[in-house]
Amino acid sequence: MRRRRLTFILVIQAILFLGHFVVYETWTSFWRTADPPGISALAIVFLLLSVSFVGASLLAFRYYNVWVRAFYMAAAGWLGMLNFFFLASLACWIVNAGVRVTRGSWEPRDIAEVLFGAAAVAGVWGIVNASWVRVKRIDLRIAELPGAWHGKVAALASDLHLGTVRSEGFARRIVAMINEVKPDVVFLTGDFYDGTAVDAERVARPLAELRAQHGVYFVTGNHEEFADPRKYIDALSAAGVRVLNNECVAIDGLQIVGVPYHELATSEGYVAALQESGLDRERPSILLVHAPNRLWESAEAGVSLHLCGHTHQGQFFPWTRVVARIYGKFAYGFHRLNYMQAYTTCGAGTWGPPVRLGSNPEIVVMRFQ
Repeated sequence: MRRRRLTFILVIQAILFLGHFVVYETWTSFWRTADPPGISALAIVFLLLSVSFVGASLLAFRYYNVWVRAFYMAAAGWLGMLNFFFLASLACWIVNAGVRVTRGSWEPRDIAEVLFGAAAVAGVWGIVNASWVRVKRIDLRIAELPGAWHGKVAALASDLHLGTVRSEGFARRIVAMINEVKPDVVFLTGDFYDGTAVDAERVARPLAELRAQHGVYFVTGNHEEFADPRKYIDALSAAGVRVLNNECVAIDGLQIVGVPYHELATSEGYVAALQESGLDRERPSILLVHAPNRLWESAEAGVSLHLCGHTHQGQFFPWTRVVARIYGKFAYGFHRLNYMQAYTTCGAGTWGPPVRLGSNPEIVVMRFQ
């Protein structure tokens, strides 16, 4: 396990070195900055920046204090900016090649100014956008929905990733937004925690203020399962949240089923988990699971509505396109699969860079009809 972890860290660090090298070489080449003898100050800055995120992450998994949080937020913010500066670097070389072929008059410095300037604007807006949580409202029609549920409201929140970047204050903000829509039931589909060091009980405490007559239900995501999820489950339970582990709860004729993330590992294990939960395919049901995986198995089991998160809708470009390729139409939003309906939320928080561009953080409010 340690060897695999070390290999993963080294691979990530090598990628970051390469990304920083491309940006540094592009900027100095296009800006036509003469390199002074020895190592320049700019090169040293880029070298330090290239190791900042891995270093901050390693600290964040062990320590939870204001200094580590500040370091991590700065490093994560820079990582998001690096993404756009790297794209700008590639664009610089492509545009410059086009200018040369067409014998245009655009100077390399002008190309760098425009493209790096656009990248900076995109990064700053992405950081601002990531903090602007929207409320998305949808109407749902579920076949044979019990009359007691007609007109009732459910709130879905996922992927808050509380820990180093966002903590108790963000949890209170989300709770206030949910209470404002007066839900009858609240669903939390995993990654409430980021998996880094955190005071799990203190961060979960605001959930005790959620007001929903039919309760608050949670299933673990991959970030709760980085290690033993028991401390997270205990903290959420202490705040009055019902953590579902291959369980089915019937409320006024509607089944609420919860399956933890690790059960998605294999098709056979997932089907067994649904069977273990006691799901009755002849009655309407809402399934809570972290990721939009095993959708065919859910449909075959007779699930009426499949709710999940995990994807963040790619969070920011170009990863928005990567996630769309992986999950197809189920990467985000409301879709159907045979008789089953599915909604994948892009979540309210962020993982890694606190940046969103091409996706908007959300809480989903569903009215049953």
